[in-house]
This record gives sequence, structure tokens and C-alpha cells, in this order.
Amino acid sequence: MEQGSFVEHHEGCGRLDRRRLLGLIGGGAAGLVAGVPLWRPALAAEGTEALLLNCIDYRLTGATTRYMTQHGMAGKYDQVILAGAALGAKNDKFPAWGTTFWDHVQIALDLHHIRRIVVIDHRDCGAYKVILGKDLTGKEEFELHAAQMRALRADIGNKYPQLQVQLLLMALDGKVETVA
Repeated sequence: MEQGSFVEHHEGCGRLDRRRLLGLIGGGAAGLVAGVPLWRPALAAEGTEALLLNCIDYRLTGATTRYMTQHGMAGKYDQVILAGAALGAKNDKFPAWGTTFWDHVQIALDLHHIRRIVVIDHRDCGAYKVILGKDLTGKEEFELHAAQMRALRADIGNKYPQLQVQLLLMALDGKVETVA
């Protein structure tokens, strides 16, 4: 048998999958006897507040998780990861990434009823170098990220005016600046 959990191994084969497991946990054995559905979408939506968009950069995965946890978001957000974060969601070089981002926003709304999107770009981002050909530092780097994030926030506001958008720029040491 391949490595992986029982749930992963049996997903989609009519046995115990993640959805049924959630239903068993939420509905208990009484749900099985009463014949009620084992999976209830409301279970998945409870507590989800946001969709986090961040970069693929391995140097900041831990810092990003720590930031979200320190701000009361542990277990309360969905996550989509694109190289360049805001730039990944809005660029001409890889337009399919933008489609992926918008599809994820819609799914997060439909399934988890998110109320906001948190965008975390970071300094020294290789995607900005590859996609835009720019390798800036300091204030110029901040302004480039800020312009990209603000443009994405405007697009989100046009498409989903009910969603709040939070823009953040993370340094490699994990310190975070708010982008207004």
C-alpha cells in the first residue's frame, strides 16, 4: 500500500473520505442511524474569515504562519499561494495565475463565506525579478510592491465590493509593514 493516510487512500472510492469523516465528527453515530447527510457544508464554513494570498518563497512560510497565528487567524483562513503573491495574481506574463486566483476567491466565498482577503507580498521577491525584471531595495521596492498590491485591491473591490482587503509587505526577518 502506498504511503498516505487512510482518508487520502480511500478518497473517491465510496468509503470513508474527508467529507464523510467531517460528517461523522459533526453528526456522530446518530446521523448514521437517522439517515441524515454525513457532510454538511456549514461545518467547513464555521470560523473561516479570510483568504490569504502569499508567495511561494520557502524562506517565509514559517513567518507567514506565525504572523497569521499572532493576529488571531490560526484555523480561520484559506490560502492560495502564487509566486509573487499580488504580482502572481495580476501580471501579463502568466495570465493563468490570475484566473487561478479569481477561481480560488470564488470557491472561498462559496464554501467558506470569507469576509476579507489578506495579501502578503515580501521583500527580495524573485518573482518580481523574473516577471518585471526589477531588483529593487528600500523605498523603491516598497513602492513597487505597494503599487502592485493596490492595483489588485482595486480589482478585488470592483469584483467583490463586500470583501475587505488587507495589504502587507513582509521582510525576510518576518517583520511586516502595512500597505495603505
